[in-house]
Amino acid sequence: MVSDWRGEVRRAVADDLDGVAALAADMAQSFAVSADSFRLTYQSLLAADDVSLLVAVRGPERLGYLLGFRHLTFYANGPVGWVEEVAVRRRDRGCGIGRAMMNAFEDWAGHQNCALVALATRRAAPFYQALGYEESAVYFRKLL
Repeated sequence: MVSDWRGEVRRAVADDLDGVAALAADMAQSFAVSADSFRLTYQSLLAADDVSLLVAVRGPERLGYLLGFRHLTFYANGPVGWVEEVAVRRRDRGCGIGRAMMNAFEDWAGHQNCALVALATRRAAPFYQALGYEESAVYFRKLL
């Protein structure tokens, strides 16, 4: 189960760009990750107040990242945390890195007065259920 991983989850910084880009490219299925677009988006996300971009590291290695947001809602009477992307390097999965990043995001969301944390996934339902998440909605999308 968990956790033979010994590392750190921390806020991403500019020097993490290449490691996060590699993880994002490996995770991407619907879209190809453009290096130029990634670089611009990464810098914007680092500067935003309502964003939590976390990276799991062990020494100089970037093993995973989590991108999440805080946004206001009516249904929850205020802010909620939304996890947009979670990626763990394939060979490091199953040792507690994803759990550690989710815990760190939940802590951040709690400090942001979020009423809940939510996400959409097709590939990792058992992982999130093991963390106490419940299935709540169906995800729809429309490509523009």
